[in-house]
Amino acid sequence: MQSTLRAKIINVCDKKIATKGENVGLSFYAFFANKNDDPELLMEAATWWIHTHQLDHFVKAYKIKQMVLDGL
Repeated sequence: MQSTLRAKIINVCDKKIATKGENVGLSFYAFFANKNDDPELLMEAATWWIHTHQLDHFVKAYKIKQMVLDGL
């Protein structure tokens, strides 16, 4: 995973947890604006989320953050 994507995921998870609490769920779309301005990064996130880890559409932010920190 690119370091930019890793940093973006951790940052978004931290912000969502801070504002909505530990039980907040996210989809991989949460890491991108409504405008598809970086299709390669979006595909990397989608591949990591859907293909590599077969995650549900919504997953708890703390779980996603921990997976990224663990290098999964």
